[in-house]
Amino acid sequence: MEYYLAVDIGASSGRHILGWKDGENILTKELYRFPNGVTESDGHLTWNIDELISHVRKGIDEAIASYPGIKSLSIDTWGVDYVLMRGDKEVLPCYAYRDTRTEKIIPEVHEKISFEELYRKTGIQFQTFNTIYQLYADKVAGRLDGVTDFLLIPEYLLYKLCGVKSHEYTNATTGGMINAATKTYDADIIKALGLPENLFGSLSQPGAKLGEYKGVQCVLCATHDTASAVEGIPMKGDEIYISSGTWSLLGAKIKDPITTPESMAANFTNEGGVGYIRYLKNIMGMWLINRLRDELCPGKDFGEIVSEAQASSFDFTVDANDKVFLAPESMKAAFDSKLPQAPKAAADYFRCAYRSLALTYKRAVEEIERAAGKTYSDIYIVGGGAKNKFLNDLTEQATGKNVVALPIEATALGNLKIQMEAI
Repeated sequence: MEYYLAVDIGASSGRHILGWKDGENILTKELYRFPNGVTESDGHLTWNIDELISHVRKGIDEAIASYPGIKSLSIDTWGVDYVLMRGDKEVLPCYAYRDTRTEKIIPEVHEKISFEELYRKTGIQFQTFNTIYQLYADKVAGRLDGVTDFLLIPEYLLYKLCGVKSHEYTNATTGGMINAATKTYDADIIKALGLPENLFGSLSQPGAKLGEYKGVQCVLCATHDTASAVEGIPMKGDEIYISSGTWSLLGAKIKDPITTPESMAANFTNEGGVGYIRYLKNIMGMWLINRLRDELCPGKDFGEIVSEAQASSFDFTVDANDKVFLAPESMKAAFDSKLPQAPKAAADYFRCAYRSLALTYKRAVEEIERAAGKTYSDIYIVGGGAKNKFLNDLTEQATGKNVVALPIEATALGNLKIQMEAI
C-alpha cells in the first residue's frame, strides 16, 4: 500500500490525514489533530509559529512511526499570512490576518497605486489583510530591513521540514500582487510600493517537488486551503461551490479572470486554481456562529443550537459580510448594532446568523451568474458547514438551486490528490 500524508491547517485547528488509493477512490484516516488560534501580543494578533511547527513535526513523526514508507507529504493553510526571513532566521512576530495593523496604511498604498489599477492587474478583491497591505505595513515599520525572503505560512512550514524555500502559485495569488494575465508577481506593483524586489521570486505550480523530511518527499499541493478544497470536490460539472468553514468561500471555476469594474464593485476575487481561475467571494461563514456560541452559550452542542434556531421566529437579517463582524470584541454587540430590533434569546441570534448567511450566498450566486454570463443549477457545499442541514435548506430556499452537501474533508482530499498525481 502506498501512503501519502496531508497536513491541513485552519485558523482554529490542524489535522494530519493519511491517504491511500482504493481503485479510483482516495481513502483517508485522521492520525493527529491539534489546536490553533491567534494570540494577543503587545496589542496585536499573532500566530505562535513555533508551536505550529512543533505540532506539524510531531504529527508527521507519529505518522512515519505508524506507517513507514510514506511516499510524500504536503501542507495547506489559510492564505495571505507569512513569515519574514533574514537568511534562515525568522523576523517575529508573525502577524495574523485579523490584526488591524494595516488599516492606517491602506490609503497610502492606494495613493501610490489605486485599487482600481490593482484590481485590473490582479483581479483580487479588497481585503484589509491582503498580503500587499501587510508587506507595506512591514515596510513602514522598518521590518523589511535586511529581509531576504517572505514565506507564506504553508511554504514556511515546508521549508522548516525540508530546507527548500518556495512560492506556490495558488497561495501567492491570494495576496494581491500576482498579475492575473502573466501569473507572476507584478513588477509595476512592487516598484510602485517600493518593496524589495528580491523578495518576489518565481512561482511554483502545485505538484512541484521540494526536498525531503526524514526520507519523505515534500511536495507543494495547492497550498492555499481553498484551492485544495476545490480540487477535492467531486463536482459533476462546472458548478457553484461553497467551502464552508470559518470562512465561506463561494465561487465557480472559470477559464479566464474577470477584472471588470462590475466585478470589482461586487468584491469578487480571481484566485489561482489548478489549471483554472477560482472566481469567488469571501463570506464570513461559521466565524459568526462560533463567536456567538463562545459568547452566548459556550460549550453548548451545535445540534441543540441548530434545533433552537429552527424553532425561533426571529426574522430580521444582517449583511453577513459587513466589516463589523470581522473581529469584534463582542459578536452579540456587532449583531445588535446592525439590527432594527434586538433579539430576545440566544436562539434568535443564531437564526439571524444562519438566515443572513443564506441570503448572502444568494446575492453572491446572482453576482457570479451575471459576471460569468451563465446560469448554474447546483451548489456543492463541503467542509464543516456542509453538516448543517438547516443552513443547507435555507441556502436551497434562498438561491433556488439544488444543494449537494458533501460533509467530506475536501481540502485534505485535494491535497492528497495533487501529491498522488505528482509522485
